[in-house]
Amino acid sequence: MPHGWIILDKPLGLGSTQAVSAVKRVCREAGLGKVKVGHGGTLDPLATGVLPIALGEATKLTGRMLNGDKTYAFTVAFGAQTDTLDLEGQVIAISDHRPTLAEVEAVLPRFTGPIEQVPPDYSALKVDGQRAYDLARAGEVVELKSREVKVHSLQIQSSSSKLGEDLDEVTLIAHVSKGTYIRSLARDIALALGTVGHVTMLRRLKAGPFTLDQAISLDKLNEVGKGAPLENVLLPLEAGLDDIPALTLSPEQASMVRQGRVLTGLPQTNGLYWAKAGLVPTALMEIFSGEAKVVRGFNLPDVAE
Repeated sequence: MPHGWIILDKPLGLGSTQAVSAVKRVCREAGLGKVKVGHGGTLDPLATGVLPIALGEATKLTGRMLNGDKTYAFTVAFGAQTDTLDLEGQVIAISDHRPTLAEVEAVLPRFTGPIEQVPPDYSALKVDGQRAYDLARAGEVVELKSREVKVHSLQIQSSSSKLGEDLDEVTLIAHVSKGTYIRSLARDIALALGTVGHVTMLRRLKAGPFTLDQAISLDKLNEVGKGAPLENVLLPLEAGLDDIPALTLSPEQASMVRQGRVLTGLPQTNGLYWAKAGLVPTALMEIFSGEAKVVRGFNLPDVAE
């Protein structure tokens, strides 16, 4: 059973669930049998970029990946707003006004830091037990509550005109917290500029500790099903923990952790750690006041076995 991460550079038009199915299919074709697979953060079919896919014991970390920060590049086209806030929807508002590059630069600080945001009607959030996008597609009025998210940084990557000229579109890069909707961010930026807009390009550059540098194409993934070694595309489980410190366990401590027991008298500062016995990840642990408790245990074979 393989344990680790495949970081897919998800192509346009492929859904996250389809990407997971593709990994399962490739594992079967490679003779690995039924492998537990999950993804670490949904990407819409119209979005591309970093999609972490967990195999085996790494699936225990997908929830943590969902809660991690993400970085996106996205293009806002000015002059039209769609019901889905992207290219897929129908135009519901138009405006002849176009902002200048200087105006865009001036408004971005208003959308940096903690901000209030209303998610798109076409989203996977539930309203009275039903997905918002199902209600919206059925023609029902969707009322989603505003919520606080955090935009760590927001900057211009490129634009369609020179300084002083009116912009038809602008491409931005945003480093955001969990729960941030880029489509809503684009909508609100356009409205703040006195116009309307929608997203025409969305590419995830980073998810948690994973970046595009680690991502592989769908073609590269399919090579595994045709005989290429899985090791060529599989990152170790601990690659998903690169953003937190490691805690090296003694053999006795490792035995205690595998039994779910609490470690005491530790000198490390409070926080989240990944504990390892030798080179083998043993658990995700929380240290508080010198005590380490298991958050998630990993059932990985010892390399010596």
